[in-house]
Amino acid sequence: MKKIVLIIIITLTTLSINAQTEVDALRYSRTTFGGTARYMALGGAFGALGADVSTFSTNPAGIGLYTKSEISFTPAIMASKITSDYNGTSLTDNKYNFNISNLGGVFTYNSYEGEGNGCFGFNFGFGLNRLANFNNNYSIEGLNTKNSILSDFVDKANGNTPLGLSDFDTRLAFDNYLIDTVRGTQTRYFSAIPYGGVLQTKTISTRGTMNEMYLTFGGNYNDKLYIGATFGIPSIRYTEISTYKEEDGADTLYTPTHPSLYLKDFTFDNYLSTTGYGLNFKFGLIYRPVNFVRVGVAFHTPTFLSLSDSYSSSISSNFYSKDSITQLPNGITKYSRESPEGKFDYEITTPFRAIGSIAFIIGKMGLVSADYEFVDYSDAQIKAPSESFSEANKAIKNSYTTASNIRIGTEWRFDIFALRAGYALYGNPFKSGLNDGALTSYSGGFGVRDDDFFIDFAYVYTTGKEDYYLYKNAENPVTNSFTNQNFLITFGLKF
Repeated sequence: MKKIVLIIIITLTTLSINAQTEVDALRYSRTTFGGTARYMALGGAFGALGADVSTFSTNPAGIGLYTKSEISFTPAIMASKITSDYNGTSLTDNKYNFNISNLGGVFTYNSYEGEGNGCFGFNFGFGLNRLANFNNNYSIEGLNTKNSILSDFVDKANGNTPLGLSDFDTRLAFDNYLIDTVRGTQTRYFSAIPYGGVLQTKTISTRGTMNEMYLTFGGNYNDKLYIGATFGIPSIRYTEISTYKEEDGADTLYTPTHPSLYLKDFTFDNYLSTTGYGLNFKFGLIYRPVNFVRVGVAFHTPTFLSLSDSYSSSISSNFYSKDSITQLPNGITKYSRESPEGKFDYEITTPFRAIGSIAFIIGKMGLVSADYEFVDYSDAQIKAPSESFSEANKAIKNSYTTASNIRIGTEWRFDIFALRAGYALYGNPFKSGLNDGALTSYSGGFGVRDDDFFIDFAYVYTTGKEDYYLYKNAENPVTNSFTNQNFLITFGLKF
């Protein structure tokens, strides 16, 4: 039973790329820290520190600690490396991406004239923070002696006549002679590769981002209590292009008693593009009980995303045959079919979040800060006016669970120079025994700051590992081990 659930969770759009599943819900629910170089160097542990535009997407009360207006800009370069191990074969692929991690500004109004209690300021901020990066390349290869992806096509096709098959997978396979009806029936199928013995390869290229435009308001009372609120407008851009291929890998396909006698190989291509926007609200507090301690708390409403998918697929097959429609010079017959272009609009609601933070300020020498974030990924939902997503939402409940995200950072100052380090652990969103989806980040950096400008540098190294199956009936999973390296620089002006 666990294997069945696991397959559902982590199959990467091999079949029915147009189907919105729990995989999509997790992709857009799981955000990591992104923003300025200082914020990133401290591992994102800024919930009780404030005075950084990145905090407007985590604890907006941080806007209350500003005493001067400022603008900042953070370009970044990301290098991704993924090693995929499948049935004894290991391949590594890389991808590089230039992006904008943060762009923002804060405008302050402060009144510190005289002594006594009261409201000392009101601040307003707007800009953009990057919450997720989808830029990756995968290369997978391995010999499967047990079965083929065509067994999945057969399972999906059974019970349907050829005219009732899906235009995006099973109908393409049927038209390419990869599956066919059992003699004497119209709703039972068999495949050209029933016993395995195929070399399976897949390349996947994903790109895109989840950015959040923010509008933040806040202030402070008596330099003890800081309050802030953010209206967040996340934007989604996600593209996935994959090519899956099976070919004779062990000289076992060509037996005189089965139609696979003539099959050489086939290729299954998929394209998916997702775009959309959302809305959320965040509220936060920071309280300073004594000068060297700050505690913070923040609450994020669910994000309500309106998304639109565009998708298509194609299959081509090559046969050893002489009575062909298209005879190639090497004696191979080639068939090829393309799907229509599909479109679908739907909505995803991501989970509620709560963040607790504490920071210790050690005079003008340095600081230590920590955040704890709670999120229940099983609360995500998919819906659309024209379709019921009861099965997908049931899979979300059965597959995902609560996760604890921990961020720790420190900074030490030497006049106008500062050294920084951070650590972040993003907990496994999967229920016990299903998969290991934890992420670990190590970060560091340095900066130069004076009264009028600042320049900060950061380096973030993130690592993780996950298993997924190429298709539902696959015997063994692919194990992906990945590392991301992020290099950032922030330019800022104060006025």
